[in-house]
Amino acid sequence: MLNLERLRTLDALARHGSVSGAADGLHVTTSAVSQQLSKLEREVGQQLLAKNGRGVRLTDAGQLLADHAARILSQVEIAQSDIEAQRGQVVGEVRLAAFPTAMRGLFPAAVPALRVSHPELRVRTRELEPEAGIQHVMRGDMDLAVVLDWHNKRLPVPGGLARAHLLHDTADIAMPVGHPLADREELDLEELADEDWVSWPEGEFCYEWLMFTLRSQGIEPRIAHLAEEHHTQLAMIAAGLGVCITPRLGRGPVPEGVVFVPVRHKMRRHIYAVWRTDADRRPSIRAAVQALAEAGQALSAGD
Repeated sequence: MLNLERLRTLDALARHGSVSGAADGLHVTTSAVSQQLSKLEREVGQQLLAKNGRGVRLTDAGQLLADHAARILSQVEIAQSDIEAQRGQVVGEVRLAAFPTAMRGLFPAAVPALRVSHPELRVRTRELEPEAGIQHVMRGDMDLAVVLDWHNKRLPVPGGLARAHLLHDTADIAMPVGHPLADREELDLEELADEDWVSWPEGEFCYEWLMFTLRSQGIEPRIAHLAEEHHTQLAMIAAGLGVCITPRLGRGPVPEGVVFVPVRHKMRRHIYAVWRTDADRRPSIRAAVQALAEAGQALSAGD
């Protein structure tokens, strides 16, 4: 009989594309992955892996078994969901991911609420950018991820994921207190055509959104500084190095020398949770979504 853990290892190799990637995804050593795959080859009596340069690739037999493994593991997830749903108790472990401002803005309220309401539920959290959060949920490394869309640009979400709205998050323009527009009640993006911008790093979804949004207003953005964290971006603004867009969720303390000016045509992020549809009936997932939604509602009420 095929060993489930060895099938899980093969599935991880197929999804990550390498032994080291599979090891990272499973939180084990590369040696452990190699040993499991060697045992699986002996079980099936066929070669599942072949050398490919410095790495490995799946043989035809390996790919065939990996396809079966993915379906078997999905069915196991469904079985777990059904058992939990029948029991109706929120127990076990739930793994939650969120991008930085959502983790800072939602988790300090949602996670303690989960622990109080469901003391037998273990909650693990991890900070991940939206694209990475979706990938980890699809791979089964995380149970749920908090991700975002912008009002004018959608984040690609693959099939097989369920989603639930948590809140709308407005973004403002951050600028130095001495900026000529700093005392305005609101402004248009076109008025910032000649500014230096502090932005998220290239390749991130929010960077692509910023380029798209400014160019749609006829602005060819002058990106002067790239920083991952909003607090770092605001420190650059306080130093007089440009302007940036700052969402309100998870904004936290604002450095001296920075002011926020709303945009006349509001810029909003749509914050939502995603999880695998084959885990949809798990009470732990439902409890996590409810806690996050209640945290989002509390923030929206105070906005």
